[in-house]
Amino acid sequence: MRPSTPLRKRLLHSIAMLGALLLAGPATAAITYKLDRPQALAGEAINIIGLLFNDGDTAISWTAPKSLVLQWRNQDGKVIRSLARLTTSGAQVNVPVNNFVKFAWRAVVPTGVKGLQAVNVEGEPTLLALDTSPLENSPVSGTVAAGPVIDAGAGRGLSDPALPDSIVAATGASVTEGPPVNTPERLVAPPTAFENFRSAISPYEPIYFDVGNKGGRNARYQVSFKYRLFSPNDPANPEFIDNFYFGYTQTSLWDLSSDSNPFVDTSFKPSLFWRKDALWQAPQKDWFVGLASGVEHESNGKKEDESRSLNFAYVQPEFNYRFDGGSTLTFAPRIKAYFEKNENPDYADYAGYVDWKLRWAQDNGLVLSGLYRHGKSGRNTSQLEAAWPLRRTFLNMNGYFHVQYFQGYGQTLLNYNRKSDGQIRIGIALVP
Repeated sequence: MRPSTPLRKRLLHSIAMLGALLLAGPATAAITYKLDRPQALAGEAINIIGLLFNDGDTAISWTAPKSLVLQWRNQDGKVIRSLARLTTSGAQVNVPVNNFVKFAWRAVVPTGVKGLQAVNVEGEPTLLALDTSPLENSPVSGTVAAGPVIDAGAGRGLSDPALPDSIVAATGASVTEGPPVNTPERLVAPPTAFENFRSAISPYEPIYFDVGNKGGRNARYQVSFKYRLFSPNDPANPEFIDNFYFGYTQTSLWDLSSDSNPFVDTSFKPSLFWRKDALWQAPQKDWFVGLASGVEHESNGKKEDESRSLNFAYVQPEFNYRFDGGSTLTFAPRIKAYFEKNENPDYADYAGYVDWKLRWAQDNGLVLSGLYRHGKSGRNTSQLEAAWPLRRTFLNMNGYFHVQYFQGYGQTLLNYNRKSDGQIRIGIALVP
């Protein structure tokens, strides 16, 4: 890859304007729990449903615990503790602003419980009720639980055996005593070094692999990620510096019809930027406005006459509207200022100075997006994309069915000044 041109210090001042935007309200993110049914007998399985909702001003990353310790408390104050195990695949999630994610943990009603039970997840203030018999409701209390964690459903006779201390300790719970019910659990960073690294990585631009057949079989694919440079001390309320990211995107056009299947061109795009998903939110949480601003380098890693490179600073306001039906409409124009583009000084004549971007995304559903660039003398570029989750098809796969239409200039950095006729490509997207 051709070395990136050093970014001049004066351009970093384009980010300083963001300091005036620190008046945004604090972020909030919380998980709530409920039972999937109100009645179950001892020995039957129930599900604890957790709903993680991001009501804050920036996307959050959260790792669901593999098991929860449950407290079962009857009207006499007798306490039994058991484990509920995660059944939802993909324990780590990234939750955008004003979106939610659902988890489920499976638990077995212990053989020692009778009547109406107050059930809570240790460390959470939520108190749930489960009727384990036809008896009428009785008052329950919530105090610190004392006693071993038992293996519900595995008992022989009248009681369930206690789990080994090593298994209980692996959940992060005390072997013999749980925390007070009214002690809320914070959304904290994952405990291991690898999980800390993983939690700092999140989606950036779309990730896809599409194939078309116009002018010979070819593929266009893109990989992209962003890495949070600083870990917030309080993930639910990140500070200004916590919103700085390193981003990387790589886009390639691949000739699949010629001998040896050569790559036509590849663009390497590292970037440094500041981003906050919601600088301002309406009281009803339907409207929210975010901002991204930074610097980006793009080059194709080739030499001499085929070498292409440019740098630009940008500001990208993001206007979002959240529909009641569970979808979000985003309008995000990216305003660019180029510098050091000696190898292709007329690049802006073809790509313009604004990327007009529009996106509509259903929760776990259809995603539609569009990009428009307006260059000089009618040199216009359009890109339209649609994605549908494969989990909602007979394939039941991860990822999305992806369709992309491209027409105009800049399909590759090498041929930024050559117009590409309209072409449709079909493939799979990991991030639409």
